[in-house]
Amino acid sequence: DRTMDVETISTGSLSLDIALGAGGLPMGRIVEIYGPESSGKTTLTLQVIAAAQREGKTCAFIDAEHALDPIYAKKLGVDIDNLLCSQPDTGEQALEICDALTRSGAVDVIIVDSVAALTPKAEIEGEIGDSHMGLAARMMSQAMRKLAGNLKQANTLLIFINQIRMKIGVMFGNPETTTGGNALKFYASVRLDIRRTGAIKEGEEVVGSETRVKVV
Repeated sequence: DRTMDVETISTGSLSLDIALGAGGLPMGRIVEIYGPESSGKTTLTLQVIAAAQREGKTCAFIDAEHALDPIYAKKLGVDIDNLLCSQPDTGEQALEICDALTRSGAVDVIIVDSVAALTPKAEIEGEIGDSHMGLAARMMSQAMRKLAGNLKQANTLLIFINQIRMKIGVMFGNPETTTGGNALKFYASVRLDIRRTGAIKEGEEVVGSETRVKVV
């Protein structure tokens, strides 16, 4: 059975691994994890890194948000000293780093945090008030076409963290949308919608968050 040949990496959550069907996230594919702010997206990806590192895999974290907390990552079991970390200046640079790491064949898991922070160079260098409509979507679309084949060949898992935005003027249906255009939706083999549903308390102190993850 061909479906059983896909190598997977645990998400660090048994129930989510079971929901994914294959026992985790598939290697050689693109995965999108999206949700509102502070819903647990980065926590989930750090758990994936910790699980991959325990299996001896090499991981990279493309920190476009410039917000990775090494102390928190360590608490989740991430070996920070052996985590490749990059803080690119532009969206193009971030995606080029992804491609270079993939083609090197030396990296097993790449995390991009986040699609919303992948700002095109033209937008950064442009004037405030300039129109940059569709630039980010075009950049993502070109990158996805290039990355998809290389990832499969190298058997590298690429996880994009994405945020939710509200569509303007939507009267009917779901007003929520993810950033970066439609290319990621099309190329992602797995999409996870993560929401915070409550707090985990020890006495009066909040020690964690309860989340619900939907496999889209």
